[in-house]
Amino acid sequence: MSSPKAGLQATAIQQQCKLLRLPAVGSQCAGLAEQAVKEKQSHLDYLEALLAAELEERERNTVARRLRDAHLPRMKTLEEFDFAQSPKISAAEIRALAEGGYIERAEPILFIGDCGTGKTHLMTGLCVAACRQKRRVRFTTTAGLVNELVEAKHQLQLRRVMARWSRYELIAIDEVGYVPLADLGAEFLFQVIAERAEKAAVIMTTNLPFSEWTQVIPNARLCKALLDRVTDRAHIIGTGSDSYRFRRTLEKRKKKE
Repeated sequence: MSSPKAGLQATAIQQQCKLLRLPAVGSQCAGLAEQAVKEKQSHLDYLEALLAAELEERERNTVARRLRDAHLPRMKTLEEFDFAQSPKISAAEIRALAEGGYIERAEPILFIGDCGTGKTHLMTGLCVAACRQKRRVRFTTTAGLVNELVEAKHQLQLRRVMARWSRYELIAIDEVGYVPLADLGAEFLFQVIAERAEKAAVIMTTNLPFSEWTQVIPNARLCKALLDRVTDRAHIIGTGSDSYRFRRTLEKRKKKE
């Protein structure tokens, strides 16, 4: 095969793969062809390797898209979490949850503990694990969710926005209890949770014990109804009161002294 002919064929293959939306086949066909010749592979072996490369590329792209669409505040994985510094948290329980069974069973997860005890890191890590399983995930703060829904109501787009939130397989709501909610905001939070009850999973973090949720949801009846749905069949995980971030800061100061 002449070099000019090979070049023309490579260009044609690139164009055809672009039309067929097979980017990995187009980019790897030449290299895999050389490998197939050296290893004396059959045509079917070569074809299998090409298709496997395309599938791997698509899986990577899907996971990357899921991570991007999740709107995670930071990329924190469970592999990065230091369970040795958080003895109250069961590593085995978290790793079991990361397998995703709770999503299929539509079971809520609640992380309860003081600031700096790893709640958001663990929630983010579970979101990353779900994205790696190619699930549709969305992360938000309580204030961010409520503000979005209030704005949607003012723009007469509430139904459309609520429908979008209902399509996620997992939503993660951070910082419940940090900011008191007005009646309308509390109603919207309840609506989001109630519509997912026994149908889709939700993860929440809070710094308040359940007995103090009326501090942020003054309507006692609404607060009780929200807690009833959030805690039903839930995995409730206490992260304690010993701030890992504060302890880490103290350790850094001691090293500098």
